[in-house]
Amino acid sequence: MSRLKSMADIIGTSDIKKLSFYKALLAEFIGSMFLVLIGCGSCLGPNTTITRIAFAFGITVATLAQALGHVSGCHINPAVTIGMLVARCVSLIRAVCYIAVQACGAIAGAAILYGLVPARYVGSLGCTVLNEDLTSGQGFGIEMLISFLLVLTVFGVCDERRVDVKGSAPLAIGLAIATAHLFAVPLTGSSMNPTRSLGPAVIMKQGEYWQNHWVYWVGPLSGGLLAGLVYSYIFRESKNLPTTADIDIGKHDRY
Repeated sequence: MSRLKSMADIIGTSDIKKLSFYKALLAEFIGSMFLVLIGCGSCLGPNTTITRIAFAFGITVATLAQALGHVSGCHINPAVTIGMLVARCVSLIRAVCYIAVQACGAIAGAAILYGLVPARYVGSLGCTVLNEDLTSGQGFGIEMLISFLLVLTVFGVCDERRVDVKGSAPLAIGLAIATAHLFAVPLTGSSMNPTRSLGPAVIMKQGEYWQNHWVYWVGPLSGGLLAGLVYSYIFRESKNLPTTADIDIGKHDRY
């Protein structure tokens, strides 16, 4: 998670000349497609519960992060991409292209889901809507905070300066998503990902699913941006901390 330093790297004109860049775009498309296909699929049918939805989204993201993390970073979420952009971990061109293919992948995933499930199970196709007792301002606040938690977790487990992270980074990220869903599904649907909300809304088309749709863009993007700034400039580990090798040597010295 190293930072870009030169203006050319920050803009990212060199990215479009690399084959790895296009592989990363394909990975973001596929990841976003499966996130919506499986995650929103867990919202359908007669036996849906909050726990089922929470773990479907969380485990899906953990699985995809393990499979695609080395290709694109497996953002599969504009909130994560925006956080990485303000922290100077991805270029501007890469961020814009990531968000575009994430949106396309989410729409493709929703379309596939719509075509695969029985008509009587389609329902809302997993569209996110605000609880009728919630104001749009409250919805914004919830989406911003749960997205902040997610992106903060991503930065924390991917900080290359840390030597104390011994568990699975994809699992930690998946659990952050599951936790947020357990809290927010009854309130906002727990989007924490603008394109996750966009995909099924585009396929379903009904106006009711576009009411307060701005909440599912402005909330997560604000949370991701804020988390990227807070972690990068306040919480990021110091350069002067001992490395893993230094700690191992110290352990041998004690015995």
